[in-house]
Amino acid sequence: MDMKKLMKQMQQAQVAASKIQEELAAKTVEGSASGLVTVTMNGHGKVMGLKIKPEAVDADDVEALEDLLLVALQDATAKAEDLQQDATRGLGIPGF
Repeated sequence: MDMKKLMKQMQQAQVAASKIQEELAAKTVEGSASGLVTVTMNGHGKVMGLKIKPEAVDADDVEALEDLLLVALQDATAKAEDLQQDATRGLGIPGF
């Protein structure tokens, strides 16, 4: 393969990757647990917000709130990962 052509393709891939990173930072997903706890993440998987409804809080059952938080975080993480996969589909870069 021609070295100039390879360099041009690499530069195009870098531009595409930068654009994808910007898009992921601007997008958000929400994960929820029983509608009581909601976690908002950006496309990179960074937690941007957390909402807990008062009825989710019971001083005698802290474990239930912990479980709700865990489920909401896992849900948001899965959605952020799906967003990442959708954003990078078609680039042909394994693991990206």
